[in-house]
Amino acid sequence: MKGRYLSLAATGAALCLTTVTLTGCGAVPGLGGDNEVTLRVVAADYGDNPQNSSEAYWKDLAASFEKDNPGVHVEVSVYSWSEVDAKVAAMVKEGKAPDIAQIGAYADYAEAGKLYTADELLSVTTEADFLGPLADAGKVKRVQYGMPFVASTRLLFYNTKLLGDAGVIPKDGSGSWQPKSWADLEAAAKKLKAAGVPTPMAVPLGREEAQAESMMWMLAGGGGYTDNEEAYAIDSPENVKSFEFLRDKMVGQGLTGPVEPGKLDRQAAFDAFTRGEVGMLNGHPTLIKQAAGKGVKFAMVPMPTVDGTDHSAMGVADWVMAFKNGHKAESGKFLDHLYSAKNVTAFTNKYDLLPVTTSGYRAMEAASGGSAAQLKTFLTALPTARLYPVGKKSWAGVSEDVKQNIGKVVQPGGQPAKVLEDIASTARKADNER
Repeated sequence: MKGRYLSLAATGAALCLTTVTLTGCGAVPGLGGDNEVTLRVVAADYGDNPQNSSEAYWKDLAASFEKDNPGVHVEVSVYSWSEVDAKVAAMVKEGKAPDIAQIGAYADYAEAGKLYTADELLSVTTEADFLGPLADAGKVKRVQYGMPFVASTRLLFYNTKLLGDAGVIPKDGSGSWQPKSWADLEAAAKKLKAAGVPTPMAVPLGREEAQAESMMWMLAGGGGYTDNEEAYAIDSPENVKSFEFLRDKMVGQGLTGPVEPGKLDRQAAFDAFTRGEVGMLNGHPTLIKQAAGKGVKFAMVPMPTVDGTDHSAMGVADWVMAFKNGHKAESGKFLDHLYSAKNVTAFTNKYDLLPVTTSGYRAMEAASGGSAAQLKTFLTALPTARLYPVGKKSWAGVSEDVKQNIGKVVQPGGQPAKVLEDIASTARKADNER
């Protein structure tokens, strides 16, 4: 899930840049060799080194599919997240679109009429298995084209030693801390600052993933990028108040560390957390291994909200789509195979990501051992999570606008209402020009 609106695996990773081709053979029952079909699939690499590249997963998936579907060959090209979207775009431009692509965004291709709809491809059972919010996020004008591949939610991470030393929790780090409101966050950050913690609360609004950090605070404040009708509402009163809180209570009181939020990238904040320099920050599942690998003791809780009442958490997904290449039936069968509970959990377990199907969700709920217990905290928030408005063709431009400008709103003297109004105005104009 890419850092645009988050790719979990791409963050801070030196990814494998090679392309791999996976093939097989056979014959469709009742058909001659002349009727054999080759499906070309392009996928993203979620590994951070050649040893844990996604190549192995797709190789096994292709082999098992070909065994059950003789006559259909599967060729899979796996690219790093830094190049996979561009590779697919180039293929489409050249008139050589793959049959199936597992990448970061689908709306442009759907708007251009290049994709099959989900109900043209999938069995009823597979289509109904997607978690509701994720299926909805894959729709353009109420029709689903994007099929979620893997997902993530975000939680508030905190360093138990630092909070213990600061008196927020027992000195030995035992017990659980359950902050409910932003007032709880502010109080804890003040204690951390008094205890000499360099960054009591990291708020990374730098370019790497400013759109994600912004959305977490917007949702926790009762707002979001869009309203209930999916119209852009970036300049809503709720969003303005959220950024005023960050400007006045967190940044203004020196609780966000030596690097101003607009210049702090997500991975830099994660790295500081793993060095024991950050008391609290919002994070996704990849931080679990990063922090544990450095010996940092931490815990995770849902993001507190402005007033302690429940609001939607943020969810993120990467996408699968099928191009209109004349292989609708074969592509549909392959996607049904991809979304079986066994194959979904094989991938999510490998990369500590969340399943996008109800069957996969239930399988993870029932799992034990390893990182399953920690991931369940993220999993709990998934069914009701809100995602980026990725069904809007305008979203890519809006996301870039946020990355460039949102840091200004929390600077001393910043004007959240003005900055958000400018972003929202540009977003609405772009949306109306579709």
